[in-house]
Amino acid sequence: MRILYHLWLSPACRKVRVVLLEKKIEFEMRVENIWERRQKFLAMNPAGEVPVLVEPNGATLSGSNVICEFLDEVHPEPPLIGGNPLERAEVRRLVAWFDEKFNHEVTVNLVGEKIMKRFLGLGEPDSRTIRAGHANIRHHLDYVAYLTERRRWLAGDRLTLADITAAAHFSAVDYLGDIPWKEHEQVKDWYARIKSRPSFRSILADHIPGATPAKHYADLDF
Repeated sequence: MRILYHLWLSPACRKVRVVLLEKKIEFEMRVENIWERRQKFLAMNPAGEVPVLVEPNGATLSGSNVICEFLDEVHPEPPLIGGNPLERAEVRRLVAWFDEKFNHEVTVNLVGEKIMKRFLGLGEPDSRTIRAGHANIRHHLDYVAYLTERRRWLAGDRLTLADITAAAHFSAVDYLGDIPWKEHEQVKDWYARIKSRPSFRSILADHIPGATPAKHYADLDF
């Protein structure tokens, strides 16, 4: 049985979970409190970060994009990276947009301040950082609206890793109720399509101890 070492609100881990479920690959999840610096885990990934996927044959993969691209090569149905070089380039561009730009400008400022700081014992949330996250997210919502006005999915006509990556970040922020959906109906409709997929059900069932999700979090109709 494959084992996925993860953290509940980590978008990188959520992305891998959805990919595994989209491809109907069985796996077991184990929470890894990375701040504990467990030696057995560091032996699997010296970087000390999640996600880490251990294959049935014992092979260990770390890093969400490494894992997702590996899974797409080994289990090609359904294809999630793209059918030709240009499609793959666009998918990878958008994956980088959300994993780097969105993560730095929004996810870290909101999920990092409100949730991860507490687990890491780094003190109280910084209100200025949270305000920056709230301001930044509107720019990203406008960009997703721009894309979905022109395409069925973010990178083209079918669901890809770009949608899964974006939804993984949105879901972590939406757990806190920090997405102004009423101002962005186009994006809300796109995210509702993601939420309705069977692969997303376990994400919507997540409940972090001591942090209650927003009331609409698991509601497919918001």
